[in-house]
Amino acid sequence: TATKCYIYSYSKHPSIFFHLSVARSWGQLSLGSMSGHFSGCLLLHLRLQSIQEQRKAHLQEACHNTTMRGFEELTDPELKHLIVDDKHGIIYCYVPKVECTNWKRVLFVLNQSEPYPDIRTIHRDVLTEYSLRLMCPLQARLKHYTKFLFVRDPFVRLISAYRNKFVGYDDYFYKLYGRDILRQYGHMPHLPDTGREAFGFGIRPSFQHFVKYLIDPRTEKTVPFEPHWRQIHRLCHPCSIQYDFIGHLETLQEDANLLLKILKLDRDISFPPSPQIPVSANQLWDWFKVVPLEDRRRLYRIYELDFQLFGYAKPYALLD
Repeated sequence: TATKCYIYSYSKHPSIFFHLSVARSWGQLSLGSMSGHFSGCLLLHLRLQSIQEQRKAHLQEACHNTTMRGFEELTDPELKHLIVDDKHGIIYCYVPKVECTNWKRVLFVLNQSEPYPDIRTIHRDVLTEYSLRLMCPLQARLKHYTKFLFVRDPFVRLISAYRNKFVGYDDYFYKLYGRDILRQYGHMPHLPDTGREAFGFGIRPSFQHFVKYLIDPRTEKTVPFEPHWRQIHRLCHPCSIQYDFIGHLETLQEDANLLLKILKLDRDISFPPSPQIPVSANQLWDWFKVVPLEDRRRLYRIYELDFQLFGYAKPYALLD
């Protein structure tokens, strides 16, 4: 018989106290099976909570070894990726290519009237306006609200950004970035004016062109990296802001469920299923094998701090 485990948190640190309840479907559960189910729920909860404490401890230690500015030194444009939800006491730092659209949908829905609409029906355009309305991160809120972010392997995130913005049709990114990348690194002076034309002719920057663009010191001479490939520590400032929860895309569903329980929102809303297929070492190599070794090393140095702060292993196979 199927059972479902609920873990209700009654404090900011749910490992201190929590209550387990089991919802039974049709049929009977034996005392032994119920005991096993309770034990399974308890072990899962403790394991996930332990992982959170390890992530935060690792981040704190890595920050001690890094020179970072204090929160007071950060400018308003540098804090624009913080979304504040005053109704629930939440601050979310959104990172493009790390399920940020669905997390924005969750926060948007939570600020609507009950019964809450289906998260999947919320259009992206609404989310853009919503995030702009809620960008009011004040220091007092940072002290008392629950602050969270989700991160991802930096190189895998870059691959995702490249595929999303340059492999498929995206007129905005073609006009703003793609054409210049092709001219500068693909040596193609005569290019279509629109992304639709370029896409029709199969003209797009290669991944190698994209990497050349990222490691070129001239790229950030006038403006910072576009947020889809800007380093996570420059978007969310994890050494200046003490986050209460650090989720990983690689464990998205477990982390999302735990976070909603900590926020006491798990009975109101659920995070939409988003199956993630892990990128294997061979797949990572398939992308980077066309990139010269020295360019890979330079790229790693640009994203090295993200690897270190969030506990992602250095990709030696790509760098040696």
